[in-house]
Amino acid sequence: MERKTKVHAEEGKQDLVITREFDLPLELLFKAYVEPDIVEQWMGTKVLKLENKKHGSWQFETTDPKGNKHGFNGVIHEFVPNQKITRTFEMEGAPFGVQLEFLEFGSLTNETSRLTMHVIYKSAALRDQMLQLPFSQGINMAHNRLQSVVSKLDAHIQQQELK
Repeated sequence: MERKTKVHAEEGKQDLVITREFDLPLELLFKAYVEPDIVEQWMGTKVLKLENKKHGSWQFETTDPKGNKHGFNGVIHEFVPNQKITRTFEMEGAPFGVQLEFLEFGSLTNETSRLTMHVIYKSAALRDQMLQLPFSQGINMAHNRLQSVVSKLDAHIQQQELK
């Protein structure tokens, strides 16, 4: 099965571009990145902090099958609702260092949207090290969950509006 989330990484570069088209209106796709309860559902993580504003910060925590906790955090540098989020991303205790992420959200039709993520690493070697992990598979699976969770949420909202 072809992955819907595309990861493009040019040889010798320290960045990569991730794109995904969703069968979701732009507003719902953006909500999936900024509403803590929705983030927790599709990412399978606990949101400890999510300050959606310029100079805001975020902190997530996940627990692996052995019960070990892993932290992720960063700072939000730019926040434009339904358009873009520029933030740093750091996995605590991981050798990858801090990366810079430019998330851009765009509307394709009234019912479809696109997410483009431009991720910059400190070096090409660190980026390549990340790509050796099941990174592409993992982000595709996460985006599949996002599509599923938010589609169900959208259907529930529409049912409520009909009542």
